[in-house]
Amino acid sequence: MVASQATDGSSILPTRTVFMSSNFKRKIEDFVCANCGVIVSGNGFTNHCPHCLWSKHVDINPGDRAERCGGLMEPIGVELEKGKYVITQKCLTCGRIWRNEASVDDRISEFLTDLL
Repeated sequence: MVASQATDGSSILPTRTVFMSSNFKRKIEDFVCANCGVIVSGNGFTNHCPHCLWSKHVDINPGDRAERCGGLMEPIGVELEKGKYVITQKCLTCGRIWRNEASVDDRISEFLTDLL
């Protein structure tokens, strides 16, 4: 578990980083980002928009699409862990905190620049 700080300076609850697990269900699907409107080509591991880093709260376990919340997940932080970027997101509907390893296609530098 990792405790993080939100971009507004408030503390957030400890979270777990979501990487591949035995519960992972790979599902290849394209989607239109509900935040910025970009058409995203999924590869079976895509769970957020590479342009704005937002996603939708649709999974209980990665890829299962079993979560009924459906709220928008705002990127609230990016951390470098073991040489890889990890994106922290917070659901605007239920407040769940979720951490995901970034993809090589993600615009991490633009996100970090916008924080300044």
